[in-house]
Amino acid sequence: MVRIKSRHLLCEINVTDRNCLLLLDDRAVLAAVKDTVLRMHGDYGAAPLCFLCVFLVKYLNAHTGIVFLRFPKNCYKLLWSALPFITSIESRGHKISCFFNCLHVGGTIRTCQKFLIRYNTQQLHRMLPKCKNEEEKQEIRQAILNCSLLRGKKEAFEEASESEEDEEE
Repeated sequence: MVRIKSRHLLCEINVTDRNCLLLLDDRAVLAAVKDTVLRMHGDYGAAPLCFLCVFLVKYLNAHTGIVFLRFPKNCYKLLWSALPFITSIESRGHKISCFFNCLHVGGTIRTCQKFLIRYNTQQLHRMLPKCKNEEEKQEIRQAILNCSLLRGKKEAFEEASESEEDEEE
């Protein structure tokens, strides 16, 4: 049996109004990415994304705008080059103006999760000096500790390993 190699792309969806993020769903993001790849690269670019249903939105956090995209290894440059041309996503009858910020390309979800934990910790450290009062500083310090705790990482990795086992079957 041959294993299909895939890549995982960790992206951040940036919008002007944070409340619009709650309207997003994985099908809308998937459709927007497929349409953009088709528009930028034609049938040549869109064909590998439709092959064997390998192209998926594995994770979408509507509160933070973080999305994991899984796609075939041989077409990640086509997908990556089309992401800057996404200007809006149509979801639930609303057109959400946005753009994608590619944070990391990894071979597994686990490497993307590790990068996301480091990235979030760095962002929280950048926010700490900008706090106006002691209560905000305490909330950010607590968030940094939650990112750093071994217990939190262990639970996240257990969920990832279960999902990776499901992918292999």
